[in-house]
Amino acid sequence: MRLKAWEIALICAFLSVFVCGFSLRREEAALSDKLVRLHVVANSDSEADQALKLRVRDAVLEYLRPRLEGVEDAAGARRVIEDSLEGIVEAAGSVMDGEGVGYGAAATLCRESFPTTQYDSFALPAGEYLSLRVKLGEAAGHNWWCVVFPPICDAGIIDTGTADAIGLSGEETRLITADGPGYVVKFRLMEWIGSFLSLFK
Repeated sequence: MRLKAWEIALICAFLSVFVCGFSLRREEAALSDKLVRLHVVANSDSEADQALKLRVRDAVLEYLRPRLEGVEDAAGARRVIEDSLEGIVEAAGSVMDGEGVGYGAAATLCRESFPTTQYDSFALPAGEYLSLRVKLGEAAGHNWWCVVFPPICDAGIIDTGTADAIGLSGEETRLITADGPGYVVKFRLMEWIGSFLSLFK
């Protein structure tokens, strides 16, 4: 049976997407090894719990900021964060005590799967990242995530100095800060491809 022209074009387009996709996924994997994400999960979706989640986020970032100064890579950041877990819980607890809530916090360092996330001037592809996970109370509410290392949560940008400091290559920097929405579309596409391929595992 001979294929029609449109069928051949569709097959070629599909193959091109997958070839480009696998190349991009390799770049994404290399990128994820250089970052440590921050994941704060609220007790619930009530307005008070969601507001508290953000105050805890600020306290955790403030606690870690001086401790991560001078750290040059994700491995060093991991060691600092592992040694600071008790202090992170105390920083979160002090905010929660001030609000008089009847639940506590827990902090762990683990690998987690994150969706594609877009910030003001950069985006991060979906994938598995080392993550500082801070759970508040029942941890049944919406969560908040960003990047604890390098410390770009507050600024919402990755500038050349930050990229150089943590060893991001020019290609990796372009991957997440490319102009226009095209790079986010690519990340969404790779997310879809990953979900599609997982059906065959």
